[in-house]
Amino acid sequence: MNQFYLILPNIRSCHNVGAMFRTADACGVTKLFLVGFTPDPPRPQIDKVSLGAETWMPWEHRVRLKPLLSALKKKGVFIVGLEKSESSLDISEIKTKNKDLALIVGNEVDGISEEILKMCDIIVHIPMHGKKESLNVSIAAGIAMYVISQKSV
Repeated sequence: MNQFYLILPNIRSCHNVGAMFRTADACGVTKLFLVGFTPDPPRPQIDKVSLGAETWMPWEHRVRLKPLLSALKKKGVFIVGLEKSESSLDISEIKTKNKDLALIVGNEVDGISEEILKMCDIIVHIPMHGKKESLNVSIAAGIAMYVISQKSV
């Protein structure tokens, strides 16, 4: 499997961070990047939800997102933004074979900024069938990580 990174910029909830550590482990993520004010382990709320995944999953804290994305792009990493937009594709249409990939999920309130979306190679969304147009960030990230991991094998 190629490199598969999960980028968590300015995630507010320790619960969400813990859930994403646990799911990242299950989906074969190589490394998590915790960016901005996203909380770092160890923290009781993260540790409780991740059930130990925070102790073995590689992670790194970065202050700013743009330099991280620029560095990953220079290495040839395919940048995927998970956000509903006019140009986003259904996540089931993504093609990931033979690509190092980084998945960016958005802040719980503001999502991914337009400036960051412009840096993405592709923007994908999860189709919604109910009245709500979005999911909790850890749930959405989990679905996206699973879909990507299944397409990468």
